[in-house]
This record gives sequence, structure tokens and C-alpha cells, in this order.
Amino acid sequence: MVTIRRAGWFFVLAIVMAGWMGVLGSFRGVAEAGVIASHGGAGDLRAAEIAKVQSVLEQKVVLQKLLDYGVSSEEAMAKIRSMSDSDLHRLATLADRVAAGADGGVGWLIGLAILIILILVILMLVNKRVVVR
Repeated sequence: MVTIRRAGWFFVLAIVMAGWMGVLGSFRGVAEAGVIASHGGAGDLRAAEIAKVQSVLEQKVVLQKLLDYGVSSEEAMAKIRSMSDSDLHRLATLADRVAAGADGGVGWLIGLAILIILILVILMLVNKRVVVR
């Protein structure tokens, strides 16, 4: 450690780092303050979450599963409207996951098309002929 401190580059590096920290420390950020409402707009959030869950319930697969279990969509919506806010929020976040995975197979088809194109390119690179009749 003593030999590093005696080296000239260490002193120059320390001066450069101190200068850089001084430059970065001179920038001032903008601080903003405000009052956050504790309960205002909760009805809007609840309505948005109910709409999100309702859009998932309107999908064909979900409707079929509900009918298989003997529950109509009206009964399910009545149960959703009577849920507490925390349970409704939990269900809405789970509905986001369901909606993200329900692409209808389009992603699978795109992946298959990319795989076929990749195979064709590899075959062309190794000088194999691809004839489609």
C-alpha cells in the first residue's frame, strides 16, 4: 500500500476523483413537495380494477370455465362487486397476469416462423438446396 501511495499516478487519480465529486456535488436537484390524498379517488381505483377483472371474465376461455363450474358471469360479477378493496386489488393484479399470457397463440406462431426462417438460412449457408414444390 505504501508503494501505491508514493506512485505519481495515485496522487493524480485522487485529485481527479475529488474534482469529479466536487463537480457532481455542485448540481442541485429539484425537490417537489405536495400533499398525497389518503382516501380521495379510491372509487376511481375500485372502478378501474372492477373493469379490469370484468374484461378478463369476458374472455371465451374464462366464460367456459365458469360455466363448467356452474357459475354464471352475472353471479361472478356480483361476487366481485361485493369483495373488499384488498381482495379486489389482489384479483386485479392476477387478472393482469392472465391477460399477459392470453395472446391467442400469436407469439407461438411468430416463434415458429422465426425458427423456420433460421433453419432455411442455416441450410443455405451450408450450400444445401431448399426446394419447395
